Amino acid sequence: MRLLNTFNSYHVSRNMFRPQWLWYHMSIWSMDMLIEHGFIITMQEPHPQVLCDGAVVIEDGEILAVGKTHEIKNRYSPETIINAQGKAVLPGLIDAHVHTGICLLRGLAQDTEHWLQKGIGPYIPLLTREAIQAGSFLNACEAVKMGTTTLCDFSQHMSDLCSQYHQLGVRAHVCETINELPQSIADLRPGEQYPLDAQVGKEKVQRALSLIKTWHGRGLISCMMGPQAADMCSEDVLLRVKDLARTYGMKIHMHVAQGDREIEQMIMRYGKRTIPFLQDIGYVDSQLLAVHLTEATPEETRLLASQGSGMIFCPTSIGIIDGLIPPVLTFLEAGGRGALGSDQAPGNNCTNMWNEMKMSAVLCKIQQQNPTVMPAWKALRLATVENAHTMGLSHVGVLAPGKRADIIIVDVKQPQLSPIITHPTCNIIPNLVYSVRGCEVETVIIDGTVVMENRTLTTVNEEKIVEAAQTHAERMVDKILSDPGVLEEAY
Repeated sequence: MRLLNTFNSYHVSRNMFRPQWLWYHMSIWSMDMLIEHGFIITMQEPHPQVLCDGAVVIEDGEILAVGKTHEIKNRYSPETIINAQGKAVLPGLIDAHVHTGICLLRGLAQDTEHWLQKGIGPYIPLLTREAIQAGSFLNACEAVKMGTTTLCDFSQHMSDLCSQYHQLGVRAHVCETINELPQSIADLRPGEQYPLDAQVGKEKVQRALSLIKTWHGRGLISCMMGPQAADMCSEDVLLRVKDLARTYGMKIHMHVAQGDREIEQMIMRYGKRTIPFLQDIGYVDSQLLAVHLTEATPEETRLLASQGSGMIFCPTSIGIIDGLIPPVLTFLEAGGRGALGSDQAPGNNCTNMWNEMKMSAVLCKIQQQNPTVMPAWKALRLATVENAHTMGLSHVGVLAPGKRADIIIVDVKQPQLSPIITHPTCNIIPNLVYSVRGCEVETVIIDGTVVMENRTLTTVNEEKIVEAAQTHAERMVDKILSDPGVLEEAY
């Protein structure tokens, strides 16, 4: 732990005008914030432990110390104290894969076959750039209120959305969608090979580069490369993206083997399934973040894991859209790094990582007919520390000195989380994973800044954001009413 009588350059920069006698004779260090008397879940241990009556010290957006409250208070004098008695204190949740830009289509594409083409496809052309922004802002606010502090967004016009992330104060790890589709998704007929347009691909790669130059490393925003899928990009564009990812030292965030539609397209175009094709062009390595893998064979899944690729598991969305359970257990058992994502509101209906944790555990148990697989602690790790490692975000995901202070406080005295039992067995982590709905999250701290206090967002006007989203949704409906034929293909 850092104390005032430890002289270093960091202290000089922060305290250069303090008298020298104060440096060497004060025994308590004044800092920004102390969270005290909480059930602290640091996520540092392989099997997460609960530290009762624990405290976390924050200064300049960084976690300074974690320990027992009485020990911490003997060393530090806070400017702000948060009493977390009866509350769980843990790292902010990370959503590894989300498309916030289509949030306005929530609930419009459920319970249908050919979800992409016939579900959301007819609506996509009706989303103006302003509507995409309004829906994304709504989605981001929803996520933060549920305890998500990092959103790994995969959308179009991402520069617009980054402005909103910056305003909200959420950590964002983002990519611009890159594809070569020359037309509306609704025009892509099931079973037919769809065309690719090199000019479209060139323009979208340039848009991705513009995003990186404008936003990467600015505030809490970082970037990835985002080819939409191997069947939606030519080999030339995929290789161009790979070169750029190497140049910038970035991950490649990409849908891989995400449905039978993709596999059919790959065989028609290349005569190969997706993962063998990606292996042949040098994509199967530690840069690749493979999303979904719903159609991956066990051998293909183990290949990705063995080569260091990451897998992003979106259980609820894929369960609703495809009625399938992705092979996350096969991937993890092969030594792969996994992450958890919500995917998108039109498929999942919500952007709630508590929901994803519970569904990941429940669906894996059903798949294996084994109640011991995907225990609660492992699901919680997938939404925090494992997620951070997989996504290349080593500065978040745990509560430990030197990490950035992305922290959430959850009221575990709520009826659905009671009673609280800490010995001989502790029930806090199972109850968080299986019982939390999201409304129990009281406080959200991102990079040391309180962005939600007592369930109220502090950086933006939530009411105006909801109203704006409603306005743009109604405009979309007006377009449909004026031309009902626009949705003929939806049904």
